[in-house]
Amino acid sequence: MSTDIFVEAQMLIRKPVSDVFEAFINPEITTQFWFTKSTGKLEVGKTLTWEWEMYGVKSDVKVHDIVPNQLIKTEWGDPAVQVDYEFKEMEKGTLVVIKSYGFAQSGEALLRTVNDNTGGFTTVLDGCKAYLEHGIKLNLIEDKFPQK
Repeated sequence: MSTDIFVEAQMLIRKPVSDVFEAFINPEITTQFWFTKSTGKLEVGKTLTWEWEMYGVKSDVKVHDIVPNQLIKTEWGDPAVQVDYEFKEMEKGTLVVIKSYGFAQSGEALLRTVNDNTGGFTTVLDGCKAYLEHGIKLNLIEDKFPQK
């Protein structure tokens, strides 16, 4: 396992930390900018399923820890990795940092995974920013790999 390799994406979202945190906990909001379905709200100890219907993809998400308005620790993917969402209140809004680590791949496969994670989480943060700040649903995830 590549424990020393991690991916980090971050974005300042110009909304209060409670609003931004809720956007990642509550699937009624998260589905506006990320996955299309969820089996429930994030809660410590629960395993949920997130679905991207347009791609026919599902992922089980284990919720390891939640510190309200500060941190969400999850494990998901195939092979599973740790994904932490950190929220920091700032003068102009909320800094969201998504960290992914614990990759099982090595060599070229690890490079592809790191690239996919970096791009994917950056796209999630971009969509979240547009939705929370301006009420715009950009469909970034859906349009990232349009079906022919």
